[in-house]
Amino acid sequence: MTIAFTICSINYLAQARTLGDSLKATNPEILFFIGLVDALKGVSFEEGFLPDYPMVEIDNIGIEGFQEMATRYNITELNTAVKPFYFTYFFKNYTKATNVIYFDPDIIVFQPLTGLLSSLSRYKAVLTPHITTPIGDRLVPNELHHLNTGIYNLGFVAFRRDPEISTFIRWWEEKLRYECLIDLCNGLFVDQNWMNFLPVFVRETWIEREPGYNAAYWNLHERVFAKKDTGYFVNEVFPLIFFHYSGYDPEKPEVLSKYQDRFELGKRPDLTGLFDLYRTSLLRNGNSYYRRFPCAYIKPPQVRRYLRIRKWAKMPFNYLKEQLDTI
Repeated sequence: MTIAFTICSINYLAQARTLGDSLKATNPEILFFIGLVDALKGVSFEEGFLPDYPMVEIDNIGIEGFQEMATRYNITELNTAVKPFYFTYFFKNYTKATNVIYFDPDIIVFQPLTGLLSSLSRYKAVLTPHITTPIGDRLVPNELHHLNTGIYNLGFVAFRRDPEISTFIRWWEEKLRYECLIDLCNGLFVDQNWMNFLPVFVRETWIEREPGYNAAYWNLHERVFAKKDTGYFVNEVFPLIFFHYSGYDPEKPEVLSKYQDRFELGKRPDLTGLFDLYRTSLLRNGNSYYRRFPCAYIKPPQVRRYLRIRKWAKMPFNYLKEQLDTI
């Protein structure tokens, strides 16, 4: 048995539903779950907006000290910090699951995952690097950005059930309890930099370099797309397995990704069909509806900043409040 899951708060359920729809169409034998970093208590979805896929609320997976974790992190940090804990949950509660795969919610899967499952039969883990060839300019992102944010993109990672993997995941959990921050000056970018250690700690890790995997704005300099009778292809010969639409907003359809300045969507006609498909899917799956829901666990920025400083500095409440009021 293979399980695939994503993680999001309610505001990203349109993306999660779109991912689930693509897996259902291409890999119906894979069980898909939504890890919900939010609370459904008191939430009543309008007709047609309750996802067809099982949602596993974060409160139900047994993270010790989760409420305290939630006080430290913003919504991006929190959604990434719980990733290893969901792997533990699925391996523990689905004993027949041989493989567990994570996808970011802003991904569409275009093909059966036959090659990935074959890799997992031979290796204990599979990762995809951000890039596989050098970048010839100084635009964003370039190699320096990837050194800061991680060699591997954690919008995807797959593990096979194995004691060595369990040991690695436990180590990863402890790192992300406190150090899943966007803090580049201290070498942290949520969960990604920690994954640089996986190929070192687990020798049987496969680095998937085939360009059909995890295509996204960061590797478009090395990938060109074409639609053929049997689906989309990359660089003419490689089937597009999954595309990662990181940083895309259907309300700004002309912007390829808010995180880059290398490519304009209007100047990449090979991407037009891929992005039209994604925008249509998100709008159909309720993007504007879900975006109205605030995450139940996220504190306002000023409160969160106080809680971080109080923990690190261990100073009296009144003194810190005075300092924060001046910011």
